Amino acid sequence: MAYDWLFEFLKGTGKFFLHPVFYYLFFIVAVLGVSRVKRERSHFHVRAENAYFELRQLLPLGILIGLSLSLISIAAGLVIPMETILFTAIFTFLWSLTTRIRLMSPVYTLGFAFFATIFAIEQKWPLPAFLKTVSTSEQTIFPSIAVLLGLLVIGEGILIFRNGRKGTSPKLVKSKRGQNIGVHEVKRLWMLPLFLIIPGEVLQTPFEWWPVFSMAGNKYSIILVPFSVGFYQQIQGKLPKEAVETVGQRVIGLGILVLLLSVSSYWYPLASIAVITIAIIGREIITFRQSLADENLPFYFSKRNEGVMILGVIPDSPASGMALQVGELITKVNGMNVHNKKSFYEALLKNRAHCKLEVIDVNNQIRFTQRALYEGDHHELGILFVQDERKKDSEAV
Repeated sequence: MAYDWLFEFLKGTGKFFLHPVFYYLFFIVAVLGVSRVKRERSHFHVRAENAYFELRQLLPLGILIGLSLSLISIAAGLVIPMETILFTAIFTFLWSLTTRIRLMSPVYTLGFAFFATIFAIEQKWPLPAFLKTVSTSEQTIFPSIAVLLGLLVIGEGILIFRNGRKGTSPKLVKSKRGQNIGVHEVKRLWMLPLFLIIPGEVLQTPFEWWPVFSMAGNKYSIILVPFSVGFYQQIQGKLPKEAVETVGQRVIGLGILVLLLSVSSYWYPLASIAVITIAIIGREIITFRQSLADENLPFYFSKRNEGVMILGVIPDSPASGMALQVGELITKVNGMNVHNKKSFYEALLKNRAHCKLEVIDVNNQIRFTQRALYEGDHHELGILFVQDERKKDSEAV
C-alpha cells in the first residue's frame, strides 16, 4: 500500500513539469525582476537587488508550505474536479494580462474558477468528456474547493509574512507639493505547488498511463498543481517590514476564517458560494484598508532636518557591512553633522580611508558604527536616500 502511494506521488510530481503555469510563472517573475532593476537604475543610477532576486524567492518557501498543505488536503480527503484546475490555470493567465500582480493569487484564480465551474455546469458547456466529472458529486466537490481555498489563503498569508518583507524595493514618487519622497514597493510572485486528489476516471480515459488508485470503491488520481500567489504593496508611512507583516497576519486570519466557514458547507453545499464570496471580498478589504491607512500617514522616507534618512541599502556594500538598516537616520559622518547629500559627501571626503557614522535607529536609539574604506568598494557606501533638491533622480552614496 505504501509503495502504491509513493508511486502515485512520484507520478504526480513528474507531470507537474508538464503544467504550462509552472513555466509561465518563471517568465512572469523574470519580467518582474528586470522591470524592477530598470526602475531602480532610473531613480538611483544603481539597482538594489539583482534581477534574479525574484526568481530566488519563487519556490523555496512555497514548496515547504505546499507540502504541508498537501498533507492536510489529502488527509481531509479533498477531491478537486479537473474542471476547476483547468479554470484556475486559465484565470492565472487572464489576470496576469492585467499587469496587476496581486490578482494572480488563489482568492482570484481559484475563487473565480469555482464560479466558472458552477456556470459551466448550469449552462451545460460542451466540455471534453474527461472534464465532465462534477455533476455526479456536486454535494462534496464544491465544499472541497472552499476548504482548499481556505488552505491556500493561509499559505498566501505565511508567504507574505515570512517572505514579502525581504528585499522590498526603494522607489521615488512625487508628493502633492512636487517634492521627491521615498516609498517602498513589494511586487512579488510565488509558486505554491500542492498535491491534489482528482476523480480517477478523469485522466484514465484519455491518458491510460496515468496512475489511478481505489479508495472506498471509487477511483482517484494524484497530481501536483502549481498555484500562483501574487502580492503587491506600496508603503510610504511605515517601515516596510512592519507594514508587510501586518498584511500577512491579516491574510492568515482571513484564511482561517474561510477555512472554518467552509466546513459548514459540507452540511449546506450552497454555503460554499457564500464562503468563496467572503474570501474575495475579504481580500479586497485587506488591500483597501492597508492602502487607505498608509495614505493617511505622514511620509516616512522624506527630508529630515536632523539627518539623512536611509531609503535603501545595497547588498554586499560597505553600508551593508556596517549593518545599516532601512529607516535609520544618519546624523553625523566622521564627526560632522549632515542633513543633505552635499553635507554627507563633504563629511565622507573628510576621511577617505575610514568612515564613522552616528545613527538613530528605528527604535529612536543612538548607535555608532564604523568601517575602513578600501579602493574599489561597491558604490561608495551603498546607501540610497531621497535627495532634498527637487530633481528627477536620487543617487547612491
